[in-house]
Amino acid sequence: MWKKIEEKFKSSPMQRKVAVFLLENGFSVNEKNKVTCNNVEIAFADLARAIGVDRRVIKSTVRSILEDKELKSIFTKIKAKPFLRDIAKELGLGVIIISVEDAAKPGIIERITKCMAENNIVIRQAIADDPYFTEEPKFTVITQEPITGKIIDELKKIEGIKSLVVM
Repeated sequence: MWKKIEEKFKSSPMQRKVAVFLLENGFSVNEKNKVTCNNVEIAFADLARAIGVDRRVIKSTVRSILEDKELKSIFTKIKAKPFLRDIAKELGLGVIIISVEDAAKPGIIERITKCMAENNIVIRQAIADDPYFTEEPKFTVITQEPITGKIIDELKKIEGIKSLVVM
């Protein structure tokens, strides 16, 4: 999919910027040529200000997405979900942000979640940044309770983990 976006918008870096912003924020497009977040319409002018482009770029990007069968099938189905990281403390939850040496290498998430399961850690949410979108992708795990030193020590032993940040 990422290659399709690169190909579609290679001659228009501003439209590419808009498409990436839509994906990163869970915004979709609909048949009425509108950008939505879970069916709530978002004004082109507001998006343009947030992205730093002219609102006409938003309009032309939406039109380009809807004209492309493959992109349309993706962008019309995107849904946003809440990311608990920034409110975890208020909810009494734990947060650990894990950086890895190679996010495209298989198995690292499995080893992390296995370590947590073996230590009876309940995972409430786990979000892995897409290595194609993010220069330094991270794996953020929200846990039922704050993480203890013992778990941190065990996670540090997992091959491929570069750093851990506990919030």
